[in-house]
Amino acid sequence: MKISMKKTIVYTLAAFSFLFVTGCGPKVFKKGEYDEDIERTNLLNDKWSESDMQKVVKDLVGSLTNHYTIAGATKAPVVMVTKLQNKTSEHIDTQSVMDMVRVELMNSGKVMFVDKEAREDIKEEYDYQASGVVSKDTQKKGGSQVGADYILNGRLDSIVQEVGKDKTVYYKVTLNLTSLEKNLVVWSGHKQLRKIYKKKSVGL
Repeated sequence: MKISMKKTIVYTLAAFSFLFVTGCGPKVFKKGEYDEDIERTNLLNDKWSESDMQKVVKDLVGSLTNHYTIAGATKAPVVMVTKLQNKTSEHIDTQSVMDMVRVELMNSGKVMFVDKEAREDIKEEYDYQASGVVSKDTQKKGGSQVGADYILNGRLDSIVQEVGKDKTVYYKVTLNLTSLEKNLVVWSGHKQLRKIYKKKSVGL
């Protein structure tokens, strides 16, 4: 009788231990769905988000396309998009920000682009086509590329303040459009964001 009682206690403790371990173990997201409104504000945490990127790009592109350098041009200026410096403490894919800037500017129909990242690929293709394997009437040669009129680059800064349960995260994105011919900044714009958070206790 005592042995059975001991076994029962052991099994019960084992069962509770299993439930405790599985209940407190790592959680995984098992079910997902598409958000039909991709521009819906997403502030799940206090880090840089796609909502921040969308707001920044929309305002800066609007400012640039309305500037006389672009809006008053008799023909679409040729722009080279370079890089956005990340001066924050976060790991942020700034290339993605500049890609979105380029797409939005392209969709405006007011700007054309040269692709700095494609230069090595283009040079390699020139060499391949000049090797004799491509017909003369379709072969492309160097010397006809269009030079950029402007370079578009910038930087991303942030300031984080945290006091007690309150936290604010401030971002500032600055873009500059520089004339290659004169090395003059012909347009500069910035977009500021401040997000406010309040720390809450999370129950077990």
